Amino acid sequence: MDILLDIFAAIYVVAGATLSLFVATFGILLIIFFLTRQKSPRLPDIPDDDLLSITVQLPLYNEQYVAVRLIDAVCEMDYPRDKFRVQILDDSTDETTALCAERADYWQSQGVDCQLIRRDDREGYKAGALAYGLTLTDSDCVAIFDADFVPPKDFLRQTMPHFNADPQIALIQTRWAHLNLEYNWLTRAQAISIDGHFAIEQVARSRGYLPMSMNGTGGIWRVAAIEDAGGWSHATLTEDLDLSYRALMKGWRFIYLVDVPVPGELPPQVAAWKVQQARWATGSTQCLIRHSMPLLRSHFPLWKKLMGVAHLSQYAVQPIIFILFFLTPILLAGNKFEDIPDLRIIGVFGIIPPILLVTAQFYLYQPQWWKNLIYFPVQFVSGAAIVLSNTIAVLKAINVGKIQEFKRTPKFRVVNKSDRWQGIQYSLKIDWTTVGELLLALYALFGAILALQRLPALAPYMFTYAFSFGAFAYWNYYQARRVA
Repeated sequence: MDILLDIFAAIYVVAGATLSLFVATFGILLIIFFLTRQKSPRLPDIPDDDLLSITVQLPLYNEQYVAVRLIDAVCEMDYPRDKFRVQILDDSTDETTALCAERADYWQSQGVDCQLIRRDDREGYKAGALAYGLTLTDSDCVAIFDADFVPPKDFLRQTMPHFNADPQIALIQTRWAHLNLEYNWLTRAQAISIDGHFAIEQVARSRGYLPMSMNGTGGIWRVAAIEDAGGWSHATLTEDLDLSYRALMKGWRFIYLVDVPVPGELPPQVAAWKVQQARWATGSTQCLIRHSMPLLRSHFPLWKKLMGVAHLSQYAVQPIIFILFFLTPILLAGNKFEDIPDLRIIGVFGIIPPILLVTAQFYLYQPQWWKNLIYFPVQFVSGAAIVLSNTIAVLKAINVGKIQEFKRTPKFRVVNKSDRWQGIQYSLKIDWTTVGELLLALYALFGAILALQRLPALAPYMFTYAFSFGAFAYWNYYQARRVA
């Protein structure tokens, strides 16, 4: 038993050190952000005759509540009509197809080159649809929008001229904003996390010339770069991240425009959010396995290679976080913390993510930014509680040879607080990991009681997990009952 406890203690130390190093990379991003925050790329002045042609691709699958909103917003974009076309890449099996056909006919009557494109099957999921669409266009660039986003009318005017300024630019990514920020506590919590990524992390990666990626939607690719990088692939569940790293290692450059927001709809349902997070966790870990070694052998300087690996590892650290949590009560019971080196450094590094999130709120929501801080506890609780489902999703990526199913995030068109998603098509029922979260809540409560007796400094840590798992499981159960 003592040998086993010694092994657990060693694992705990290694996990803590690894997590500290990972979190430290966000401190580097914060430093780069503060050094470059006044260096937004300037929009080149390019005459219409010189602008590149663009096809806007809309990959859809059973999106009857939001498809029309997206199609109309895209077709109303301001851009020279002889260089602008729209592809509705519809793989739907429900009423969505009829709605798309009606809007395609309408916009064609208004002089917009808007085509409804359907495939015989859904092979390759979103990546397959995007790849198929590329075979049907000769445009210089392609913009991509998921069904839950609503791009502004001047989106192309604010982005496309950058491609003229530098022929090595492969990708222009814009910032996600939020259509339903105030809908419920879950959308508030998601917005805080997303804002940190888009207001700080992406800015630092872009302006620090670090490896970065497309974010799935709200981005524009140069078609030549897609082809040079090997095209779209469904080998992972995050086709955007996969293509991005292949293009980066081919020497292409990316630009991120924080000042061009594209509002999207945040999942209001816990079960829907867990599906989205699980897909991202599996897909990004697949990309870590697929690209970490090629990245380490690439042309980037060593520190940028390591920052790239950290970027690819953003979900892969979830099992490490889970291990630290799970081993704590075991090591407390065995009185092994006396033999473990002082790990307070983890707590020191732990203040970096909150600083990053607060900084994002400060820069995005002046002058009333401080009002959003009240929702930080919700963001923390949801971030802690989802560690189980994300860990399971990360472990699925280890099965390298298996093509994982692409599970779409349900979209309900809920923008105002009066809008309802419960009981309508696409609503999800409770998933089995909720039972695991309840059991972990009890386990964490046991650990908290044990900590009070043996190492009180760890009691808040365990009580936090007990509350997070318990509250999150109840929240999911409460919403699932309303769906039923």
